[in-house]
Amino acid sequence: MGATMTTVSALLKEVYEKDVQDQMNNDVVGFKRIERTSEGVSNEVGGRYVTFPLRIGRNHGIGARNEMEALPTPGQQKTTAARVNLKHLYGGIRFSGQTLKLADTNVQAFASAIDEEMDGLKRDLAKDLNFQFYGPGTGVRTTITADGVNTITVASVQYLEVDMMIDVLDTTLVTTRISNRKITAINGLVVTYDGADASASIVATDVVVRTGNVNREMTGITAIVKDTGTLYNVDPTVVPLWKSIRNHNSGTNRALTEALMIKVVDDVRTNGGETTVGFCSLGVRRAYYNLLKTDRRYVNTQKFEGGFSGLAFTTDKGDVPIVVDVDAPFNRIFFLNEKAIKLYRESDWSWMDYDGSNFQRVIGFDAYEATMYMYCEMGTHRRNTHGVLEDLTEG
Repeated sequence: MGATMTTVSALLKEVYEKDVQDQMNNDVVGFKRIERTSEGVSNEVGGRYVTFPLRIGRNHGIGARNEMEALPTPGQQKTTAARVNLKHLYGGIRFSGQTLKLADTNVQAFASAIDEEMDGLKRDLAKDLNFQFYGPGTGVRTTITADGVNTITVASVQYLEVDMMIDVLDTTLVTTRISNRKITAINGLVVTYDGADASASIVATDVVVRTGNVNREMTGITAIVKDTGTLYNVDPTVVPLWKSIRNHNSGTNRALTEALMIKVVDDVRTNGGETTVGFCSLGVRRAYYNLLKTDRRYVNTQKFEGGFSGLAFTTDKGDVPIVVDVDAPFNRIFFLNEKAIKLYRESDWSWMDYDGSNFQRVIGFDAYEATMYMYCEMGTHRRNTHGVLEDLTEG
């Protein structure tokens, strides 16, 4: 439902503060560090793509010979091609005609309803992109562990919010259990949704996605930093080098140690990469802080290149920032080689204005709406130079 005179009434009251005081966590960290580029974006039949070659084998036409022996048989580089399909991301706002006319002219309005909605949408899109940065690309936000009357119990509510519209699907992401339901309450791990009860169809292991987003979101580092699964049309069972470093404990959480961290970074180095950042949750950051404190280290936060700060993880190649992000998945640290990962896009977020105006009239209503869009996808040309340390006990 779009904004109306009722929903913006709070903006038309007496002035108490200069700005609307935001109650939401809009912290965005991980997505900000990734390089943006339009290089290689091309239009082809069926959509927009980025295609780049991958070197997956050396030229072994080399060798040592005695005098008058036949020279080594000439070889060649072994390559394959990866294709990144751009994803199409959108966000929209709607106003009643009365709101557009009155909200901006009322002398008591302490914030323009239009500016507040537009700026708020930009913040919300940035926050959702930060989830997609860490996400699996499928849109899955959590797994259901139990079902109740108009409620579901989930493994985590980290990526769910009240008023979010959701779908519930089976684990294959083919069968839809419920669609376009609004989250009306979150109590602990129990999520209440509106509409008819669907307890007869929902089962444990089903998954929750934002409505309409299944298999349409940007490919995040949860999908990129893996040692299994086809990525960008390259299958690691066919191309074994197309695997990230993955250090896990078969699902059983364990204490964080520097030895575990060093092992991942060393394995990335063995594959020819350089770890430039580690991303983790608040709880894993606390575990690392406690580890340094136990070892009587100085644990002051340090500033790193690009204005980012974090606890330093010291390697023989220099300090690596361990950066905390509220949107980072729990119980793990992602060790990224940022030189080998990019956000491919045609342009930044833009207002859809193909007919000359940001606002389009809603036919049959005294209302107007505007849509922001961006065509983009995350890509990496060196999957094996990223690593993840999983199954960590949070502090």
